[in-house]
Amino acid sequence: MSAGYPAGRVERFGQANAKAPEAGSRAAAKLTRTLRKAARLAERGLGLAIFLALWEALPRLGIVSDAYLSPPSAVIESIFQLAAKGELWKHVAASLQRSLGGLSLAVAAGVVLGLLMGGFRRLENIVDPVLQLFRQTSAFALFPVFILFLGIGELSKVAIIFWASFWPVLLSTIGGVKQVDRLLVNSALSMGASRGYIFSKVVLPAALPSIFTGVRLAGAYCITALVAAEMIGAHSGLGFLTLNSQETFQIPSMYAGILLLAVLGLLLNYLLALVEKRLLRWRKGLSLDD
Repeated sequence: MSAGYPAGRVERFGQANAKAPEAGSRAAAKLTRTLRKAARLAERGLGLAIFLALWEALPRLGIVSDAYLSPPSAVIESIFQLAAKGELWKHVAASLQRSLGGLSLAVAAGVVLGLLMGGFRRLENIVDPVLQLFRQTSAFALFPVFILFLGIGELSKVAIIFWASFWPVLLSTIGGVKQVDRLLVNSALSMGASRGYIFSKVVLPAALPSIFTGVRLAGAYCITALVAAEMIGAHSGLGFLTLNSQETFQIPSMYAGILLLAVLGLLLNYLLALVEKRLLRWRKGLSLDD
């Protein structure tokens, strides 16, 4: 042993030297991941920054009249003015209540009916012709019917959002159930699993990616239907704000309503994507640039 150094101290020194490269490699990997995330955020923000710059420049330079296209700075100012008056929160709350109400009913009904139709062929044969007939009918074409039966109040607005959001959830759920690997089901049956257990532990998890695809599509459709629903017989909501501002020629407020609707759709999509990521942690997609 080296003179003047106890055996234990030499051993600990050697272990510390061995761990140093490992710590360095972990720090380098973490730095690489951070840089990749920053690069992806920059890529996402570049197109948006160019769009906003062009939007601001066109009316400011007189290329497009600001009577038809308000610059983003004027739109943001209009949003702050609406917030200061207390009108913004009223419109946002009304739109959120209608869109989330219709979407929640559509997801519940679409998933339940889709699982039943995907799992039981006889039920699908009976129900499918009727559903195909209704699926070809636009929600906007049925809006007068909803008003006739449900009145011009909140119920008819939630109904049109439900109708527009229901179909992507239903079709995606049916497709997800039918794409479940038959080998997985047969393997569970051979091990004595009950049909209820197979349905909850095999079929439903395997169909979840397809179900969430339908739910996210329904989120986009519900915002589209929300605009149409609030433009008829409404006294609040972002769709009402947009139409009323156009009729009174308050162009910045009109674009404020449009921008807020887009932000609402983005937030809803982000929320659904976050829920999907949490529930489907086991799934990882392929990226060719990784």
